[in-house]
Amino acid sequence: MTKEIIFTKKAEEQIEKITSKTDSKKYFRISVKGGGCSGFKYNFSFDDATKEDDIIFGKTLIDKTSLEIIKGSTVDFKVEMIGQSFVINNPKASASCGCGLSFSV
Repeated sequence: MTKEIIFTKKAEEQIEKITSKTDSKKYFRISVKGGGCSGFKYNFSFDDATKEDDIIFGKTLIDKTSLEIIKGSTVDFKVEMIGQSFVINNPKASASCGCGLSFSV
């Protein structure tokens, strides 16, 4: 069985770091929303509780609908001269925007 989502070591370390800094927000949430310049956009946020349709990956929550869209993806954390951010390499994305947050399938 293949993994639904792969987290790089850098992503796992950053998620652990940011969720341990606060007492009330113990989960990192990844979701997919409609919008953006390519049709869908990734949304990164924090949550203090799980919801009924959440799948838990360590300290990360992904709702079932979002997981269907990003299944097979790799979540990474990149540090570049222009800043740092989480990046999702989604093999289902047929096009993406220059910002890396917006995509279409």
